[in-house]
Amino acid sequence: MRLMVYSHDTFGLGNIRRMLSICHHLHATVEGLSILIVSGSPMLQSFRVAQGIDYIKLPCLKRADTGELGVKFLPMEADEVIRLRRELLLSTVISYRPDVILVDKKPDGLAGELEPALRHVRCALPETHVSLILRDILDAPEKTSQEWQQRGYNNVLHWYYDQILVLGSQGIFDVCEEYGLPPAIRRKVTYCGYVRRQEVLDGREKVRERLGVKPGAAFVLATAGGGEDGFAVMLRSIGAGRRLNETRATEMFVVTGPELPVEQRRRLIDAAANAPSTRVLEFLPDMMSYMDAADVVISMAGYNTVCELATLNKRAVVVPRTTPVMEQSTRMERMRGYGAFIALSPHTLSTDGLANAVLAQLNAPYHHDCDGWRLDMGALPRISGLIGQLKARRSGHAIRMPQERLPEYAEDEQLIDAAAS
Repeated sequence: MRLMVYSHDTFGLGNIRRMLSICHHLHATVEGLSILIVSGSPMLQSFRVAQGIDYIKLPCLKRADTGELGVKFLPMEADEVIRLRRELLLSTVISYRPDVILVDKKPDGLAGELEPALRHVRCALPETHVSLILRDILDAPEKTSQEWQQRGYNNVLHWYYDQILVLGSQGIFDVCEEYGLPPAIRRKVTYCGYVRRQEVLDGREKVRERLGVKPGAAFVLATAGGGEDGFAVMLRSIGAGRRLNETRATEMFVVTGPELPVEQRRRLIDAAANAPSTRVLEFLPDMMSYMDAADVVISMAGYNTVCELATLNKRAVVVPRTTPVMEQSTRMERMRGYGAFIALSPHTLSTDGLANAVLAQLNAPYHHDCDGWRLDMGALPRISGLIGQLKARRSGHAIRMPQERLPEYAEDEQLIDAAAS
């Protein structure tokens, strides 16, 4: 069975890392599955993929602070690159003929680039099952609802999608209620739980010895994912390491991420030169092992990071991003009581405040093997079970009949008429 995965990814590493975790688990648990990933992530080639998984790299786009799209590398206009990506997606669907398509986050793709491919699927590949993969929180509920209405996403979900798989818990964030989804769309929603990371870890003592952490010293790891917007957190972390060492031996490791601008990385290295027992690293290929070895992790509150902390049952100090979207701050607000973390506002973040929060976590009556997080982490086996069921039904080759027109989708007549034709 052929599976195609679309992940647009213009910012950071989060989307592609999450989708790769899903792909690796599906490949390991669903026999006879071939997976083709189509993504614009600039880091896609840096990740190892298993035999039976391959990828097509789309030209990179980027999003400015204003929200406008631009071209990351090529000397071309954004509309030219979007047109090129749209044509690549369509030709891939025509040639690959996937049995299942998993779409990450955006129902019609970045700037609508996926819509022609979805239309081809419904017209020429009626047996193909199309699922949208949504992380638990996209943005503030009212903003997300407004965006979905403006972009006609409910129409897109009605005509092109069979299922919506939410990587989260309904009890923490009810996507159907928060985003005001119509009844017909709600029937397509399945809550899968959060994604448990499945990396093989090196072991706490082995990693601490590799890094040269002194016996008895507290090991604090500061990370901001790809690093493109984590400079302030990392700079404060270096200062917090200096303050912590005034009262107890602390080893502070700051991982900048590959997308941090060069000038900001130099500033961090200069700051660390004046801080005892503080080191700045650009990238760790086995980040989970280093997080596991740490006593406390300082991080932002991206979906993947929270899932890693929950997988490891790790105490953390998180500084959620509040711009350009409220995803991270909303996640921390809704997860209070579900995790072993202290959340600090980026607007009032100070060296002393961060140091005090880390110290509170170091002194907390907690051990890494205790039950500090209470999240449902069953997303991967649930998605694997759903794909396995689809594979089992393929032998019947049931043709999916077109859906009847539903009155609640009259909000965008032009899109409906275009899809119907």
